[in-house]
Formats: sequence, structure tokens, C-alpha cells
Amino acid sequence: MDRLDNTVRPYAWGSTTAIPALLGTEPTGEPQAEMWMGAHPGAPSRTGRGTLAEVVDAAPERELGAASVAKFGPRLPFLLKLLAAGAPLSLQVHPDLAQARAGYEDEERRGVPLDAPHRNYKDANHKPELICALTEFDGLCGFRPPTETADLLDGLGVASLKPYVDLLRAHPADAALREVLTAVLTADPEEMSRTVTETAAACDRLGGAYAPYADIAHHYPGDPGVLAAMLLNHVRLQPGEALYLGAGIPHAYLNGLGVEIMANSDNVLRCGLTPKHVDVPELLRIVRFEAGDPGVLRPEASPDGEEVYETPIDEFRLSRHVLPEGTAARDLTLPTPQILLCTAGTVRAGEHELTPGQSVFAAAGEKAEVSGTGTLFRATVLL
Repeated sequence: MDRLDNTVRPYAWGSTTAIPALLGTEPTGEPQAEMWMGAHPGAPSRTGRGTLAEVVDAAPERELGAASVAKFGPRLPFLLKLLAAGAPLSLQVHPDLAQARAGYEDEERRGVPLDAPHRNYKDANHKPELICALTEFDGLCGFRPPTETADLLDGLGVASLKPYVDLLRAHPADAALREVLTAVLTADPEEMSRTVTETAAACDRLGGAYAPYADIAHHYPGDPGVLAAMLLNHVRLQPGEALYLGAGIPHAYLNGLGVEIMANSDNVLRCGLTPKHVDVPELLRIVRFEAGDPGVLRPEASPDGEEVYETPIDEFRLSRHVLPEGTAARDLTLPTPQILLCTAGTVRAGEHELTPGQSVFAAAGEKAEVSGTGTLFRATVLL
């Protein structure tokens, strides 16, 4: 197995303390938002044999296995991260595979540069993702039933919200959500800024269920994304709980530390809470206007002690092993590539001793025996 040396990305929304606390290092004072583990070209993990991207490129079938290459191509199809949110991320959705391919081909055909700020599709892949909480973790996921949102908005006593309240109560759910989100994102910017400011003040005064939105507005004053966020379910995950975010589901992470895994893609359509480009027509085409429960996931235990987070896609499979003191060594060898990440205690993976935040890559079929006392997350693929 290869020990991984991973890059920490300093995005502005990142916590300054959460990742250093896990790693047992001193904070630098700068945001430390994400630590990437994988072969993504933006920040591939480093090994003693070169970057993981170089290792995979040199011998894809040896590193990934012939079956994985046949199904996903000669690349590691997932990216594993530690994610530490100290402030809200942008409100966003991801396309499905067909939408991503069509959007990418269209922008390529029109000659939109890959680095253009208005480019929507950086690649031809979809981006399903899963976030598993290591601490209490706050997020927004999927639409709340519109009548519940109408009651929430009505309770603020802000006159300029009344048209949205009426829309949410007067239409079928999917039409109501589409009309309100469209109205919020296409409103006159000055009028919307005033409405958001009044809404934020009321949220701050009332607290309780309104508190998350007051905090969002504190970070993004006057942003229409604050009202868009109020259409969504607020979720507080406890450690070990997870959310799966499929195509078209609007979501945002607000605060907390978690393990995130996703298909290798950079395709994001933004709804707000960002200074970046918001393509409203394309966003409205991609969003799934379906209200419902966000679906908190809890791991399903197997007889061998593995706890699996079940998802409906094959590009990644996330599980964890909680190793109590005195546990016998476990053989985690698989015919698929895998990354093993320690998040608590001390775990030995082959010849490598892992402490929190440390990880290894095991090639397909490579012996992967683990022992020790702690928690180990395993990322791999489904064939």
C-alpha cells in the first residue's frame, strides 16, 4: 500500500481549526477547507512513486483492476475528502450523467473556455456525493414541503415575502417551488437585497428554526440565495450520520467536519450564496423540484464488522470499520482500488501506522490487512 500525502485546499469558507484539530497540528490562522485524497488532476495525492494520478496513468489495470477499468475507464472514479465548513458553502445542484455530457459537448462546441467564469460544465461526468459527519454537521438538502415553507416565511412578518407565501400555498408542490425559486433569482437586485435584509433581521430576532438562515445571511448579506435556502430542509447530522446528494438536489453545507466522497467531476450549477456566476435558466433546467425528507443515512453493519453507507451509484462506496481495543486483524483486500482513511485512534494498515487524517491507497487485489484501535473509513467502487 502507498501512504498518501494530501493537499489541503484553503477555500474561504473553510474552518481554521477543524482539520488541524483532527491532524493534531497547530492552526495557521488561514482557512483549511478540504483535504483531497485521490487522483483528481486539481490536487492529486502524492506517493513514494509519484502522484497518485501518475501511478494510475502508468498502469491502470494493475492499480485499478481490469474490471474497474472496463466499467469506469482508466482513472480512479472517486475523490475522497475531509471537509471542514466554518461558513456556508454556495447553494448548488449537480447534473445527472446525460445532462453533464450534453452540457459539456454544447459548451465545447460553442468554444467556451474551460476556465471561463460563466462556464457551467468543466467535464462530461456527473457528481453524486455523500457527506458523513465526524462532528455535528449542519446542512441544507432538498426542498421542504412548500406549505411548511409558506408557514416559515409567514411567521417572519415581512410584507415583501407575502407574494412568495401566496405562491407556495396556491400551487401544486413542484409548480410552487419552481415559481418561487424563479421569482427569487430573477427579482430586481435592489428590491431583493432589501427583502433579504428585512428577512435576515427577523430571522435573527426570532431565532429557533430561523437561526440557520440568520447565520447564512450574516455571511451573505443581501444575497437572494438566503431566500432560496429557506425553501430547503435544514439538517443537523450527528457523528456517523450521512447525506447522499444525487443529481438535481439543491444543497449546501453550513458548518461542521465530515468525510465526503464524490464522483470525479467539477460540474456545479449555483443557486446563490456565492460571488460566482449563477446561470438561472440552466439551473432551473437541472433542479429537481421535488419536496420531501432529506433522507439521513445511517451505516448498515455486515457480519465482518464493516458498516456501509448504501447509495444508488457505482462510482464510489463508502464504509467504515470501528476497531475496538483487542479486535483481531481484519483483511480488507478487494479486487477494486481503495483508499483507507483513519479518523480516530491509531490503525495499522499493512506496514503503515495511521493516525487521524492519515491515509493509504491500496491497488486492486493488494493485500490490505488492518489492525489497531480506532476508526477507519474505506472508499472504493462497486463493480
